[in-house]
Amino acid sequence: MTDTLTDIINRLSLPIGTVFHGRGTAVKSMLDILGIETTEKHVVLTVADREKTKELIKLQKEQLFIGVPGHGIIVSLPIKSVGGGKTLAFLNGNKPEAKYTPELNFSYELIVAIANTGRTDLVMNAARNAGAPGGTVIHGKGTGNSAEKFYNVSIADEKEVILIVAKSSQKSDIMRAILENAGPSSPAGTICFSLPTSEVAGFGMNTAE
Repeated sequence: MTDTLTDIINRLSLPIGTVFHGRGTAVKSMLDILGIETTEKHVVLTVADREKTKELIKLQKEQLFIGVPGHGIIVSLPIKSVGGGKTLAFLNGNKPEAKYTPELNFSYELIVAIANTGRTDLVMNAARNAGAPGGTVIHGKGTGNSAEKFYNVSIADEKEVILIVAKSSQKSDIMRAILENAGPSSPAGTICFSLPTSEVAGFGMNTAE
């Protein structure tokens, strides 16, 4: 599916396509219901203007069956600013600069939770109890000054970035549940924040046209 998405990105002449390896957070019982054998995911980031964003979502629905269980979701996030005129021209396909304010979709938000590695279940159990449908985990590492040393070599703390698309009406409850059950004072050490979305599409989230 990643190859198909890469082909779509190239066909639309989008300037950037970055792939991250991740995994889903579905429990085994849900995997059995949906007939899914693995939780391995690919998170693909790209940049597009308003028109190409709509076309990108349309093509993913047609060719990647977005909206069918187990086929992923799409989230469009607005970019507030870009550093440098050359960078802006590159991202804009060297078209004349067109300033506009993206229309936000206030129905959904993207919750980003950063937790200590191995504590995803603690975070997601709290999030699900507050109504979260699921999430995707990306592996990372901390950059703080408190890294432990192994044979005098600094080892950064391992982190897991958990991405949860949630209804705006449930966002506060989900974030509160995460902080109360898996927050900074817990073994998970989770911090979380939310980002606005402009469009969302996927299983149970068909709000993009």
